[in-house]
Amino acid sequence: MGTSTESRIRCDIDLDAAGRQAGYLRAPLSRNTSGWGTVEIPIVSVKNGSGPTVLFTGGVHGDEYEGQIAVSRLARTLDPARIQGRVIMVPALNIPAVMNDTRLSPIDNRDMNRCFPGNARGTFSEMLAHFVDAIILPHVDISVDLHTAGHSFDSALSTNMHYVADGALRDRTMAAASAFGAPYNVVFWGVDEGATLTSSVERRGILSLGTELGGWGRVNVEGVRIADRALTNILKHFEMMDGQPETRQRDGSPRTRHMMVRDAAGYSFAPAGGLFEPRNVVGDVCKAGDLAGLLHFVEDVDRAPIEVRYQCDGVLWMSAGPGRVQRGDAVAVLMEDYDEARAAA
Repeated sequence: MGTSTESRIRCDIDLDAAGRQAGYLRAPLSRNTSGWGTVEIPIVSVKNGSGPTVLFTGGVHGDEYEGQIAVSRLARTLDPARIQGRVIMVPALNIPAVMNDTRLSPIDNRDMNRCFPGNARGTFSEMLAHFVDAIILPHVDISVDLHTAGHSFDSALSTNMHYVADGALRDRTMAAASAFGAPYNVVFWGVDEGATLTSSVERRGILSLGTELGGWGRVNVEGVRIADRALTNILKHFEMMDGQPETRQRDGSPRTRHMMVRDAAGYSFAPAGGLFEPRNVVGDVCKAGDLAGLLHFVEDVDRAPIEVRYQCDGVLWMSAGPGRVQRGDAVAVLMEDYDEARAAA
């Protein structure tokens, strides 16, 4: 498939062809044992009739499993006759990190989700980000990028989105989040968002939805259940598949609760390196001044722990994953109920 952007990656399926196309992205990787080596990244396109194009991606970070499982399952089983439109599925986008079970790529030690829009002549992660941005995204109307908190945190099961200035797009994204059907949807202003896949999608005016469906370096059973249901929910919501989205939650709630992380007060950071003992689990209601956790220095026999406290009221969205943290690591993130007036301020 030719392109004026001169990507170094070759796609061996035709994204415009009807029916089910399954194959690989072939990314060049010259190494000691293979000068003409490639990395094969699975990709499936299912197309039938007319309708929008949805992109489902998993494995942008290798240690985030729920999306990899759900997108792989849908890629194997989706019948073209059931849909109107096109579904592009890349279940394990950052395959070197996926096979290495790490957030960062073992090839260039880069976080792919901080490399967008990428560089065709850059490092492996930059080259792959460039292919997604320049070659795949021009086909796409809706992007759903499935993440978890990996080894960094545990997360309340949620979709997430940026606060986009376009009010109509914002409303459509929030409606898609409701249809996805996770317990929470979080509108957030992140610490470092400009080089993410989400930001690349938004720059093109495409509807972008992310997720946090687990964490702590394990497969979350409920996270996988929600992801499996949610992928078909999205197709139903955009009238690409018959039926209505199923959004009832395990606790009986009929729908997703919309939340936000509006400012820096929602984040609690470690003031030193040490062993962090959290005092809450995700989903807990917390108050400003409450103890988020204790930072221990077990290597110093008489050194007292440092108290880390919440800076605002909210519900615990993210809780520190590894016990040992570094100075400056986020150890807790609180979310609050979405308020349009405050969000727009």
